[in-house]
Amino acid sequence: MKYEGQIDFAHDAPLRAGVLITNLGTPDAPETKAVRRYLAEFLSDPRVVERPRWLWLPVLYGIILNLRPRKSAEAYAKIWSDEGSPLLAISRRLTKAVADAIERELGTPIPVALGMRYGNPSIENALSYLRDRGASRIVALPLYPQYSATTSGSTFDAIAGVLQRWRWVPDLRFIAHYHDDAGYIDALASSIRDWREKNGAGERLLLSFHGIPQRYFDAGDPYHCHCHKTARLLASALDLDSERMALSFQSRFGPEAWLKPYTVETLDAWAKAGVRRVDVVAPGFAADCLETLEEIAIQYGDRFREHGGELRYIPALNDAAVHVTALCKRLIQEGGEWWRSEDDSEDERMSRLERARALGAIR
Repeated sequence: MKYEGQIDFAHDAPLRAGVLITNLGTPDAPETKAVRRYLAEFLSDPRVVERPRWLWLPVLYGIILNLRPRKSAEAYAKIWSDEGSPLLAISRRLTKAVADAIERELGTPIPVALGMRYGNPSIENALSYLRDRGASRIVALPLYPQYSATTSGSTFDAIAGVLQRWRWVPDLRFIAHYHDDAGYIDALASSIRDWREKNGAGERLLLSFHGIPQRYFDAGDPYHCHCHKTARLLASALDLDSERMALSFQSRFGPEAWLKPYTVETLDAWAKAGVRRVDVVAPGFAADCLETLEEIAIQYGDRFREHGGELRYIPALNDAAVHVTALCKRLIQEGGEWWRSEDDSEDERMSRLERARALGAIR
């Protein structure tokens, strides 16, 4: 194997730490060709679709990628902004805000990079950015509060896939989940509370999480449990009981059973029961995207309206100050002593350099 991406090593260089923030990804444009390219990468991931490759790939390339991209492109076009993809634009703002917050807390700038699991900017480019800035220690934060093999697990695979080609692999700390992190729960509660104070509270609050196939959970994926713990902690923070708040799962794909209850069926049942105003929030999405802005706000909103009710979508945490503060605190906690190494004394570095010269390591 040919190794690449070697960190430029200098004996007198400080031990530098950096942050990798990742999110799912997005097409480059709300167009059929771009969406097909994105979906091909996404749906060919064996973590996302756990089917034998010989069985799944012919279906993917022979049927799905010939039918789904056009419809998905139309959905993306409904939410595309002047900044482009909402997910990418928000993720960029969030990354910049987190970098600024870490610098304020530590008193020194830290390299922070954004990489998407699918599409651009890639995780490989983000890791190269950190390497080029001398980061030999990396704290990785996938923006998935609740762990699933389909998201956080897949992100770890992508990071490892890049680093296995590097001669000098950096130290790595990977935040696999933060579903019960106090700062995250407080940020969610604060966001929901503030929104409802400004807009009035609906009769019920629905927490809609992205679903996964039921068989993934049966095989040991903890995602379902993480979602329920987030909901339990959030209900306690908001002082809401099961009569006023519920949990459901959205974005089902394909004919097999996914985690239940389904969001669309829950909303239909509420409408039939006479509930007329519902607030929906998606705690599993760190940044607003197709699944929140189009699926929940538009699709489910129109459907609920047809039943005579009103559905109000509460935005994701996005780059709100409470979210930035929570992520900054978690990253600093995870990095621990790594951040203090940024203040590696000049005397110590000079001593390393002299020892290297004495050993003949520097000519």
